[in-house]
Amino acid sequence: MGFLDIKKRTRIMLFIMIFLFGALIIRIGWIQIIKGKYYSNLAFHQQNLDREITAKRGIIYDRNGNILAMSASSEMITINPNNIPKDKKEIVAQTISKILEIDYEKVIKKVNRNSSIEIISKKVEKEKSNELRKWLIDNNIENGINIDEDTKRYYPYGTLASQIIGFCGTDNQGLNGIEAKYEETLKGKSGSISKVTDAKGKNIKSEEENYEEAKEGDSIELTIDSNIQQIVEKHLEEACIDNKCTDGGNIIVMNPKNGDVLAMATYPNYNLNEPFKINNQELENVWESLSSEEKNTNLQAMWRNKAIADTYEPGSTFKLVTASASLEEGITQTDKAGEFSCSGGIEVAGVRIKCWRYYRPHGSESLRQALMNSCNPVFIGLGQRLGVETYYNYLEKFGFLQKTGIDLPGEAGSIFLAKEKVGPVELATISFGQRFEVTPIQMATMLSTIANKGIYVKPRLVKAIINSDTEERTELEPEFKNRVISQETSEKVLDMMETVVAEGTGKNAKVEGYRIGGKTGTSEDGVNTGKYVTSFIGVAPIDDPEIVMLITLYNPTGEGGHQGGGVAAPVGGKIFEEVLPYLELPKEEEKLKDVKVPDLIGKTIKEAENILKEINLQIKLDENETDKSKVITRQIPEKDVNIKEGSSVIVHTD
Repeated sequence: MGFLDIKKRTRIMLFIMIFLFGALIIRIGWIQIIKGKYYSNLAFHQQNLDREITAKRGIIYDRNGNILAMSASSEMITINPNNIPKDKKEIVAQTISKILEIDYEKVIKKVNRNSSIEIISKKVEKEKSNELRKWLIDNNIENGINIDEDTKRYYPYGTLASQIIGFCGTDNQGLNGIEAKYEETLKGKSGSISKVTDAKGKNIKSEEENYEEAKEGDSIELTIDSNIQQIVEKHLEEACIDNKCTDGGNIIVMNPKNGDVLAMATYPNYNLNEPFKINNQELENVWESLSSEEKNTNLQAMWRNKAIADTYEPGSTFKLVTASASLEEGITQTDKAGEFSCSGGIEVAGVRIKCWRYYRPHGSESLRQALMNSCNPVFIGLGQRLGVETYYNYLEKFGFLQKTGIDLPGEAGSIFLAKEKVGPVELATISFGQRFEVTPIQMATMLSTIANKGIYVKPRLVKAIINSDTEERTELEPEFKNRVISQETSEKVLDMMETVVAEGTGKNAKVEGYRIGGKTGTSEDGVNTGKYVTSFIGVAPIDDPEIVMLITLYNPTGEGGHQGGGVAAPVGGKIFEEVLPYLELPKEEEKLKDVKVPDLIGKTIKEAENILKEINLQIKLDENETDKSKVITRQIPEKDVNIKEGSSVIVHTD
């Protein structure tokens, strides 16, 4: 080998060394400067082991302080696979899967992973976690398995108000209802347990764990009264079963004075403690054969709150809107005899629209009689007099052209034709409640407006927020909006509604001793489906309304038929019969005052009549007495005796 060859090789070797050294410098620069922050964070997360402590969610109360949802203490099991000795991985996996009753194959995969932390199971009951603790002590296993605080959501009433309250997922996050809507309020702030490990994820004995306590979420007080909710759910279930309502039903009960929803029930409901268990026996039998998409569709349907998320044709209950607008505009009166005439139908733009009783027309009617008879042609005529522009103004003011904004997720909006597309026939059908769709909560809010002296009040489900640290209450005030109709119009409509229950289609909602108003409705559920929606809308007591109610039953197929008066009104009567006494609302006779009987001796019958009339007492004469100039010689009861207003005083003459 010559000198030149050695020199050439030396140069090549030097070049290679310079190249490699340069590449090394570039690589070090890349790691330290360009990617330095990334690798620093990676090392930090690898050597700093954090375990989350789930915060307790706030409690959900009803208006009376009854607990509807709470977080019970449970525990979470996690492992540090790198800290579990190789010779004990198998027995650890077997024991954990056995005690926690979970799949062994899933556990062994996690135990054998090269990772710093793996979650094995959340929401573990204390009994099981204590059993695992004992096993760890008995087998001298100190590292690698962590048992930390956790919480498990619990619903004491099970199915009660399920579509309102909603439920939580495995990560303690609200997935439906109030739980989802008020997630930020209820969830609290998670705590943590952190410690430093070596590069392999093993414990460093000199390093202690750092503990940050979780902060409990704030609590919520609902407007719901759990007692009324139970009454409503009981009668809704009976109605749906007895009338074979294939598509279920819903009921809303509200206080019209402040918009408080006292009850909101959907049938069928589901168990909040087992929200992923289907509530239909037929579906349950074939559940495992369904696809994931089919399962999800059926679960979503089960969780769905039909009172706010579904729309329907209201039918004749909507005649209250037409009547209210017409009275407010001064184009009709409540009791003008012969103001209307029903011939069995009415022709609109060349289309004949029948009255439901076309085969035996109602004939001459006042507005009160038309509402009592639920006569379609009368309300079509009123709609024509109002006109599209005015009618749509009232739809806007009653809240039908926008969502109510109730504090629940998933509220739907109404479906009306755009105002400019409404012709004579469309206006006619709207006037008696068909060919458009609204939500039940919009209808209940409309009735609340009428019952609240004509002032719109927003429906609500939450009364107050309660701070978890200080227990301080933050009251949420009712939201009153625009005046829709005058108090005078409100009183006239309520008075007519009382006649509907006393003498008309709503008579099955009567309750002895109470003045109740209402209106029934029946409509098609879609076009040419053969299905019907039957409903009843009610209010009580009529002179000072404390509750309004909407009952909606979907496709009743039982022997009782599908008319609102025969199917929905009786349900309203049963609920009123239980709820009104529960609210301690007195019957009419209990409202009467005690009055002192005056001295009628020496007075003529005519004088006595006038005296008694002024203090709301009646006079009762001898059977054949007609001469009112005769003088009274004896009376029963005697003077100064206390009796109820409206009672009679028996008088005798010589």
